[in-house]
Amino acid sequence: MSRHPIVKWAQRLDDVFITIELPDAQDVKLKLEPEGKFFFSAKSGADKIPYEVDLDLHDKVDVDGSKASVGNRNICYLVKKAEGKWWSRLLKQEGRPPVFLKVDWDRWVDEDEDDVDTKPAPDMDFGDFDFSKMNMGGGEGFGAVEGEDDDDSDTEDENVEEIPAPKKDASSSGAEHEVKNV
Repeated sequence: MSRHPIVKWAQRLDDVFITIELPDAQDVKLKLEPEGKFFFSAKSGADKIPYEVDLDLHDKVDVDGSKASVGNRNICYLVKKAEGKWWSRLLKQEGRPPVFLKVDWDRWVDEDEDDVDTKPAPDMDFGDFDFSKMNMGGGEGFGAVEGEDDDDSDTEDENVEEIPAPKKDASSSGAEHEVKNV
């Protein structure tokens, strides 16, 4: 019997990203049909354990425009949608998806954010300006006088003067004591 690898997915208006997480996959077979039938099989590990995924995608796809890439850690499939519209889910079947199917949050873009340009705005293009020369924080010695930044001691504890505890008498029992700051 075959096992199911973890399958992650995300979409854009025209594409669906399917990533199958299976390290050292061998004998990889991928099949995509225009009706949206997606099939994957491979073997992995020293014992050559068989893995399979058989999915009925939500809608029709463009087989010729789709691409696959087999890597050392995963198999990525860029599936072109036949129609440029958002799918409400990955699979045709409604209800709870299989446990091995997960959302790929690294690639996920919400429908209303898909048309947002990811390039920086024209007024935010700083070319090859080196911000590290501006001493804008985060670096060593920020805000310190030269020669003081290599002191590893905790200066807060060094200058603390101990205040003796007030003596208790019958009249001050349970009362608050005044604390003097030095």
